[in-house]
This record gives sequence, C-alpha cells and structure tokens, in this order.
Amino acid sequence: MFDKLSRTFTDIARNVSGKSAITEKNIDDAVEQIKLALLEADVNLRVVRRFVNATIEEAKGEKVLRSVSPGQMFIKIVYDRMVALLGDTKQDLALKGPDTTSVILLLGLQGSGKTTTAAKLAYRLKKQGRKPLLVAADLVRPAAIEQLRVLGSQIGVPVHIEDSKDPVRVARNGVKRGREELFDTVIVDTTGRMQIDDEMMKQIVEIRDAVKPDESLLVADSMTGQNAVDIAKTFDERVGLSGVILSKFDSDTRGGAALSLKSITGKPIKFVGSGEKPEDLEPFYPDRIASRILGMGDVVSLVEKAQETIDAEEADDLQDKLESSTFDLQDYLDQMKRMKKMGSIGKILEMVPGLAGQVSEDDIDQAQLKHSEAIITSMTMKERRNYHIVGPGRRRRIAKGSGTSVSDVNRLIKQFEKMKLMMKKVSKNKKYQEQLLGGGPGR
Repeated sequence: MFDKLSRTFTDIARNVSGKSAITEKNIDDAVEQIKLALLEADVNLRVVRRFVNATIEEAKGEKVLRSVSPGQMFIKIVYDRMVALLGDTKQDLALKGPDTTSVILLLGLQGSGKTTTAAKLAYRLKKQGRKPLLVAADLVRPAAIEQLRVLGSQIGVPVHIEDSKDPVRVARNGVKRGREELFDTVIVDTTGRMQIDDEMMKQIVEIRDAVKPDESLLVADSMTGQNAVDIAKTFDERVGLSGVILSKFDSDTRGGAALSLKSITGKPIKFVGSGEKPEDLEPFYPDRIASRILGMGDVVSLVEKAQETIDAEEADDLQDKLESSTFDLQDYLDQMKRMKKMGSIGKILEMVPGLAGQVSEDDIDQAQLKHSEAIITSMTMKERRNYHIVGPGRRRRIAKGSGTSVSDVNRLIKQFEKMKLMMKKVSKNKKYQEQLLGGGPGR
C-alpha cells in the first residue's frame, strides 16, 4: 500500500533537501506536487485542502526560512502534518479489566473481511493473555457461521453458535454466555449487506442496545478508497462508532481511506489487516505510517516483527557468527525461514529506510529465493556448515536433487560469499549500521 504515494513523496523530499535555501517558490512547487499526489491517492478533497493550507502556513514562517537546514525542516513539517492527518497517536481498545467481560461489536458491509477480522482480533487478544469468545451473529451471508467456526477452531477460540434466525437473540445470548463462563472479551460478528439499508441499520442498533458494547468497530475495505469514508460516516451517524479497522491494507490500493478517515469522521483507525493469516492484524501507528509514506521506512515495526521470530539469545548468537565469520549456509537457510514468518517481502521492504516506494515485491525474484532454499536443503549438513567442500561432483548432485542447474548452485555460493562479507562489515561497523537504517544527520 502507498507505493506510488511513497515514491512521489520520496522524490519531493530529495528535491527539497537538495536546496541550499528554501524560497516561497520552492515551497509552492513542492506543495503543488503534494496536492496532486494526495488527490491521485483518492484522498478526500476537503482533507487535501486542509493539509496543503496547514503545510504552506507553517512552511512559510520565518522560523523555517531562517533555519540552518531548511530542506530537512520542510520534510519535518510535512511529516508532522501527515501524522496529524492519520490521527496523531495510536489508539488502543477501551476494554475493561480481566475480571469483567468487555464486548466488541464488529460492523461492516459484505466483502469487507469482517468475519476474518473477528478471528484475527480474537487471536491477537488471546496472545495478549485475554480470554475471548466469538459470537456468530451474521445469519444472512451463506457460510458465515461455518467460516467463523473453522477460524475459531484454527486459533483455539470458542465460537457461540445458535440455530436461530434472530441475530439480536444470538448476540444477547453470546454475551450472556461470555459472562457466565468468565470470558473477559466477547467479539460479536454482525450481519453485513451489499450496501447500507434501513433494515440492516435498524437490526444493528437493536444488537447494539442488547449487548451494550465497549467498542463498536467498523471493518472497512481499504480498496474502496473514499467510499470507505462515506460508509464510516453513515455507520457513525446511525449506530455510533468508536473506531475503524481497515482490512486489505496490504493490497495495491491508493491509500485514500487511511488518509481521510480520521479527518472526516473524527474516529481513529485502530487496526489494519495486512494479510490472510490470523496474525496479520496490526495496530495502526500514525507516526509509523507517515514515516513509510515519506519513504523514511519504519524501523521500529521492522524490529518488532523480527523480535517475534527471533529471541535475544538467537540474535546474540547470530551476531557472534557474523563477527567471527562462522555464519554458514544453514544459518542462511534459518534466516530465510524467519523472514517468511515476518511476512511478505513487500511488507518488509516498505519498512526499510530508503526502500519504501522504491523497490516493490515484483522487483524481487521470488523464484530465485525458492531455488536458493531448494539448493541448500539438497545439501548435507556437513556441506551447509562448510561450503568449501562442495566441489564439482557435489555441485552436480545438489543441482540434480534440487531441480536446478550447476550454474544455479555456483551462483548461490557466490552470492552467499558476497553477502557474508557485507554482513560482517555491518556487524562490526556501528556507524555503517546507522547509515543503513537511515540514522544519518537530520533523520
């Protein structure tokens, strides 16, 4: 997401930062480019006007024009405006303590990913130590109940299901069961429609009044752009929302929904869905998203993802191997597997400073990565630990076993040698690490 927008902002930042002094004309030119980029991203016109006006007003102040580093100051202003546009700070769920049952009501149209999001949210809360119960109150969409049952089974969360045609009754009984069986969180999946209608709204209001939710969250499809904003506005007026979850955030969308929602509805984006797996639900951090949009990466999120797949002891062990040149092909294979756990290559790339919007997932040869994994797994453990013993005969055997060619095996070993040298350099040079992570002056 935001790839095109990020490329545009990165170009603007590069042009402005290259100026020895920022004049009003420089600012006007840059802001015009920003305005066009936001409009192309399907951001609401009123939001674009507010953003542009606020940026011009702040950027043309004497404080900026007299700054020692005016280019960097302009980027900082744009960044601050972007963070404000996205909602300023991360908004947590307003749930009660573990001794009391909290109720989360999920709302949305059909196709928004509401049922999948219910399971993702339950999985996330379970990992945080809470005891969630899912309630299947979507009685209209075919297979919605079965889908939630299957998802609940996959993540180890019980699902309240009734043979009833009354969603209000199912929701009420689900919350009652949650309280009786000491579940601290009940997540109610409600009925959606292809479009908003009075019957649906009336039913949702009845469910809301019956379960008295602590959170009423709209699940909106990122791909619908400004339509998602209109839908959120209507739901808020008719039912009342406490926040929004944007689904399909990893899709090739322009970003208009994320950039418009808070300004137009006043409701925060609390989570974003970034894949199909149960763990693919992330808190929405306005500052981190703004950083990604401006091509500055998101090192904090990248580190958090890495910490989920590698513990401190493993990290220290890896550091020692890199510094002592004992990093081998088995270690390389282990790192490739960990990368897969962190998510798609595209999601990781957009978090790396300098690569956001510059390198897309399409630029990565996925077939080559699969070949590399196949080649290494076709080696014996002795060969993985010491690739120097892999002579011509062994290379032919490895190529045959991995379904590749000898030249592919040769290429992998050469690439590994180059990567090993680079990683050793990074591990020993702290200043180089800072440069690689975008920690240079003015960042």
